Amino acid sequence: MTGVNRLKKIIKKHGGIITTSLVEENNIHREYLNILVKEGELERVSHGIYITPDIWEDRLLINQLKRTRMIYSHGTALYLHDLTDRDPLQYVVTVPQGYNPSRLKEEGLIVHTIKKEWFELGVCTKKTAFGNEVKTYNMERTICDILRDRNNQDSAIVNDSLKRYFCRKEKDLNKLMKYAKELRIESILRTYLEVLL
Repeated sequence: MTGVNRLKKIIKKHGGIITTSLVEENNIHREYLNILVKEGELERVSHGIYITPDIWEDRLLINQLKRTRMIYSHGTALYLHDLTDRDPLQYVVTVPQGYNPSRLKEEGLIVHTIKKEWFELGVCTKKTAFGNEVKTYNMERTICDILRDRNNQDSAIVNDSLKRYFCRKEKDLNKLMKYAKELRIESILRTYLEVLL
């Protein structure tokens, strides 16, 4: 099987998206990417990221492929979990302390920084509108994050997302309380719970 054919097989397996790192992992020379770009079978959408012309450009996925240490959070996580109707105008991400967020901010992302020991707390994957999986925080962690940042959030979105969360069958109140305690917002959460329940 030629390099081009092997590459096409991998692209198909990954839903029309390929990165140079994935090409290298499969011991395929990068030059085959250039060949497919010249033939119009691939488009370069960002440094090291290519898509086939027939698929929609999924910015959520592309951002995460470029920056693997970021996790979608706050308003973007609410959107991914269907806890808000508002499409995010800017994507919100969280990175661990010590990570330089300047490039992310240059690309128009809103960046939150958190202690390294809290960074992985509640990480899960969710599908984007295009069916691609991205890393985000689970519903409970997301609720805690918006409550921690409540002074910078739209109060209507905070209240609506809490109401939507409490209507969900798959909610986990024990996990929510555990995260609230860990993130030191237990009393704030209790105040909201008294109003909503």
